[in-house]
Amino acid sequence: MAAHHRVRTTAALCCLGLVTLGLVACQEGGPTRPVAPSRAGSAAEAGGTAALIRAAKKEGRLNAIALPRQWANYGGLINGFEKKYGIKVVVDDPNGHSSQEIEALKRYRGRQRAPDVIDVADTFAQSAARQNLLAPYRVAQFDEIPPDQKDAGARWYNNYGGYISIGCDASRVRNCPESFADLLRPEYKGLVSIHGDPAMAGSAFAAVYAAALANGGSFDNIQPGIDFFARLDKAGNYHRAEPGPATIAAGRTPVIIEWDYLNLQHIDRLRGTGVKWKVSIPFDGSFSQYYALAINKYAPHPAAARLWQEYLFSPEGQNLRLVDYARPVLMAAMAKNGTLDKALAARLPTVEGTPQFPTEAQLNKALRTVRAQWAKAVGG
Repeated sequence: MAAHHRVRTTAALCCLGLVTLGLVACQEGGPTRPVAPSRAGSAAEAGGTAALIRAAKKEGRLNAIALPRQWANYGGLINGFEKKYGIKVVVDDPNGHSSQEIEALKRYRGRQRAPDVIDVADTFAQSAARQNLLAPYRVAQFDEIPPDQKDAGARWYNNYGGYISIGCDASRVRNCPESFADLLRPEYKGLVSIHGDPAMAGSAFAAVYAAALANGGSFDNIQPGIDFFARLDKAGNYHRAEPGPATIAAGRTPVIIEWDYLNLQHIDRLRGTGVKWKVSIPFDGSFSQYYALAINKYAPHPAAARLWQEYLFSPEGQNLRLVDYARPVLMAAMAKNGTLDKALAARLPTVEGTPQFPTEAQLNKALRTVRAQWAKAVGG
């Protein structure tokens, strides 16, 4: 211990000598001077949290994309970020999908309208990282994120997630389905919809993966999920309308396969409208996945982009996810350190067993299969 202390003291004296000579001061264990936000790999590299906040406030704007306010409480998160830092959040194409976010990174590269940040299914985050579109950045809580929920190089990291579920309006459907097998019954003719195109949208892709697990498939074989939807379509049960609160209230989409945090929100948002929304996690096809956050390597507002990530991984940001039933990626760590909102966490539906996640190779193989087979098997 004493020898270690002497090494630290010697290093400090060397730094002091450089300052005396009018040279740049050195910081033990860190860079010699703060770097520009666009090159900062952490808040410390940008000069510390206070410096990052000042730089972000000077930029005054954050460009986001495909963030519906009703999705995983992005409305509350945007309001909270704007109020806390005085930085305007501008969301382009709020109802866009993961693939469109990646395309926007490439299409608007170097332009002021380019997205600063993206929120995509982790399959798409991995693809963007391979294309060298993302900036490495370690948020303060990076080490607390489970290893299988982040890129080792900090180019992306999962922030929230949930389970595929079946939502149903019990005021319009006599017997609500509780499994994928149920969905094939004649009584659900023209009633079953998913959230987007599975070749483009993470929620719909996950619905196909869950259907595969329910029909003899596996993380290595998503084809049975595609075959299931082909049967659902042939039976006349698959309905192509994009679901949401308005279509539910109008009776157009009374049965929806989507993330539990989206289905559970309908209970709150449609209260008093006559809709009796019920949600179940199908026992024959339990599938969980999380959504990843990442920074555009060429973000027009690089400081605001990094501050946004810090906010969404802070206890405040993670607890705001729970408001709309999304499961924070740091939930276990927050339960241990006492920062988790226990009342909000207690509202989440119970799920049996420990969630399993497909590997990057399995996800990419599954996505390639869906893109190659979906249109032929199910159609547009």
